[in-house]
Amino acid sequence: MISSLQPAITSRMANAIRALSMDAVQKANSGHPGAPMGMAEIAVALWAGHYRHNPVNPKWINRDRFVLSNGHGSMLHYSLLHLTGYDLSMDEIRNFRQLHSKTAGHPEVHVTPGVETTTGPLGQGITNAVGMALAEKLLAAEFNQPGMNVVDHRTYAFMGDGCLMEGISHEACSLAGTLQLSKLTAFWDDNGISIDGHVEGWFTDDTPKRFEAYGWNVIRAVDGHDVNAVNQAIAAAKTSDKPTLICCRTIIGKGSPNMQGTHNVHGAALGDKEIAAVRATINWPYAPFEVPADVMDAWDAKANGAKMEADWDATFNAYALQFPQQAAELTRRMKGDLPANFDEVVKAAVATCIEKKENIATRKASQNAIQAFAPSLPEFLGGSADLTGSNLTNWKECVAVRANQAGNHINYGVREFGMSAIMNGIALHGGYIPFGATFLTFSDYSRNAIRMAALMKIRTLFVFTHDSIGLGEDGPTHQSVEHISSMRLIPNLDNWRPCDTTESTVAWAHSITRRHGPSTLIFSRQNLPYYERTPEQITHIHRGGYVLQDAPDAKAVLIATGSEVELAMKSAAELAQQGIPVRVVSMPSTDVFDRQDAAYKASVLGKGLPRIAIEAGVTDIWYKYVGLEGAVVGMDTFGESAPAGVLFKYFGFTVENVIAKVKATLI
Repeated sequence: MISSLQPAITSRMANAIRALSMDAVQKANSGHPGAPMGMAEIAVALWAGHYRHNPVNPKWINRDRFVLSNGHGSMLHYSLLHLTGYDLSMDEIRNFRQLHSKTAGHPEVHVTPGVETTTGPLGQGITNAVGMALAEKLLAAEFNQPGMNVVDHRTYAFMGDGCLMEGISHEACSLAGTLQLSKLTAFWDDNGISIDGHVEGWFTDDTPKRFEAYGWNVIRAVDGHDVNAVNQAIAAAKTSDKPTLICCRTIIGKGSPNMQGTHNVHGAALGDKEIAAVRATINWPYAPFEVPADVMDAWDAKANGAKMEADWDATFNAYALQFPQQAAELTRRMKGDLPANFDEVVKAAVATCIEKKENIATRKASQNAIQAFAPSLPEFLGGSADLTGSNLTNWKECVAVRANQAGNHINYGVREFGMSAIMNGIALHGGYIPFGATFLTFSDYSRNAIRMAALMKIRTLFVFTHDSIGLGEDGPTHQSVEHISSMRLIPNLDNWRPCDTTESTVAWAHSITRRHGPSTLIFSRQNLPYYERTPEQITHIHRGGYVLQDAPDAKAVLIATGSEVELAMKSAAELAQQGIPVRVVSMPSTDVFDRQDAAYKASVLGKGLPRIAIEAGVTDIWYKYVGLEGAVVGMDTFGESAPAGVLFKYFGFTVENVIAKVKATLI
C-alpha cells in the first residue's frame, strides 16, 4: 500500500499520530508523548504497508501480531488502532488513562481491541513476541500443507533502548536467533534518550553486533523518519531466514521544536504552548482530536483487512475439504477448547494413581500426569530452563524443538525469566498450552512474567520443583522458604502444592481446564506417600482443600500442604494414641479453596476447633486460617545445607513439635 501513497499523505498520516498522541497526553496530563512522536513514520511504514490485519475482526487467527514492547508509548498503538478502523472511538482516545477507558496508561490485552499483549514492564513485550513467533512457526510446521499455508503470519515488535537494557531481552533474543524465528521483525527505536537523559552515559552496547552475534539479520542505520527507507527495510526482512532487527535512528518527540531530542519529552505532557508550536511546525492546523477526512481515508484498513481475511477464508475452506481433521483440530486449538474426551482422560489418570498407589516424589507424579495427558493434548508445549532431568517435564513421545525441527518440548536454556515471558507469548498467540519448569527458588527470576500472566488472565502453566528445605544439601540458596507464600499474594494466580500422585494429577487437570488464568504447579524432590481417598474426597481436591482424614469428636484441625501432609498424618496417628483425635485437612491450593463458598470452607475447617497449619515455609499467610489463637509449624528463617531428614528435624518439622503445638492450643 505504501507504494500507492504519496510522501505528502504519508507525512500527514504520521503527523496524525503525533497530534493524537500529544493531545491525549495533554488532556490526561499524564503519559509519554516522546516515543509516539518519534516512531510515527516507522508506524506508517509498517501498518500502512505490511501489517496484515482486519480491524473488524481483531481475532482473525492468521493476522499478523504487533507488540509495542516500549508500552509507555501506548498512544502510538491507540492512535494506530483508531485510525485504521478498530472499535476504538475518538471518545476513548480523549479518555486516555481514565478509569475504565479502553485506553489505559499501558496497552492491555482483553481491554483494547487489537492489543495482543499487555506491555509496560520493559523487555517483556519483545519476549512475548518471541513466543508468538515461535507458536506461529510450530503451528505452521504442524498444519500447513503444500499450497495451503493456513498458518502464515508475521510478528512485529517495536522496542526502545530500555527494552534492550533489560536482561530479559538478551535471554529472549538469543533464543530467537538460535531457533531461527524468521517471521519475527523487531524495530529498535534508536533515539539515544531514556528517562535520565542521553543514554551514552550508561548504555554503549554495539546493539547491531549484539544481535548479529545472536544469529539475527540486522539492517543498520535506517532513517526512522523516512517512510520509504523503513518500508524497504521491512521488505528486506521478509526475505531473510533469520529474525530481523531494523535499527531505526529517530528523534524522540519529533515535531516538538523546543523539546525534541531531550528527555523532557519522554514522559510528560508538552503543555499548551509547546503543543501550539508543534502544530505550527508540522503544519497541523486542526483542533485537538480532529483528523481530516483525507488522512482518515488513507489510514482506513477495514476494506483491505476484510479482503485479506476473505482470501484466507477461501484457502482455509479448501483446506478443510481436503484435510477436515486438521482443519477442525486447528480451529479447536485456536479457540482454546480442550478435546471432547478430556474429562475421561483425567478420570483414567486418577484411576491409575489409585491402582498403583505409588510412594514417589511429586515431581515424578507430575511427570506421570504429563505422560497421561500429553497423548490427548497435542496443544501441550512443554519445556524447562536447563533442568529437564530434574523438573521431569518431558514425556516419552515428546520431540525437542530445534531451528529446523518442529516439536513439543523446548529446551529454554538457563533463561528462567525469558522462558516464562516466552510462554506468555505462546499462550497469547493461541494454539498451545505452554508449560515450563525450573526450581522453585528461581521463581524469583520469573516473577514479573508470572504476575503479567495473572494480569492478562492467560493459561500459562509454571512448573516448579525442589520446593522446600527437602532439597537438602544444596542449602539455603536453593531452598525455597518465602516463594510459595509470596506467589499466593498475586491476584488471579492459582498455586498448587500437592501431597501425592492423586493430588498431583488433579492439580494438573485443574490447571489445564482453567482457561482464564495461570497456575503454578509446585512439586517435591523427595518421595512422598500415597493416600487412600473416597470418590467424594477426590472430587473435593478440585476445591483446593478438603478433609483427608477425619476423627469422631475431633479436638483440633491440622492443615497441611505438599510434603507436610505426611507429617500431619503421622502426628494425627500419634495424637490418636494419646487420646486426642484430630482432623487432617489437605490444602493443595489455598487460592482455589479461598474461592469456595463459606459453608464448604466451614465444613472443612470446622467451627470452634483450634487449628494448626504445617508448611515448610514462612508462617504469615497461615494465620488467616488458624487465627491468632492457632499455631503454625513453619519457618521464618532461611534454610541450611544438610541432608533433608536432618533439616526437617532441625527446623521443627517433627511429630513431637506438632503434638506440642496441638496441646498448647488445647490449654
